[in-house]
Amino acid sequence: MEGPPAVAGPQQLPITQRWCFSEQRCIDLEVAQTPEQQRIGMMQRPGLPPLRGMWFPFRRPQRLRFWMHNTLAPLDMVFLRQGRVIHIEERVPVCPRLPCPSYGPSGLGDGVIELGAGEAGRLDIKLNDE
Repeated sequence: MEGPPAVAGPQQLPITQRWCFSEQRCIDLEVAQTPEQQRIGMMQRPGLPPLRGMWFPFRRPQRLRFWMHNTLAPLDMVFLRQGRVIHIEERVPVCPRLPCPSYGPSGLGDGVIELGAGEAGRLDIKLNDE
């Protein structure tokens, strides 16, 4: 069985968006816009600091499944549809070798925000938050 293509090194994207779900709670986001940026995601990256994340936007709602192959630190995954939280996977563990489980909502989504493990709970992110 062939695995995913190799990753040359970690990707560090510029912070181009901010997600504020209250006046005091904002997360600075790197945006993985292209298919290649989305494929690489957080692979080979150390853990994210507080109030930082990576956003994976998609043009149309679709079945979203994310995995943790080649990641170095556990993550929280916040799944969105039309700007609203539809599913949260907390403290998703790394997966050093294949096969790796995938994570996501049962319904369709149009975005995912990855945060450091425990950050969704610390920031009190809940289902249906905008």
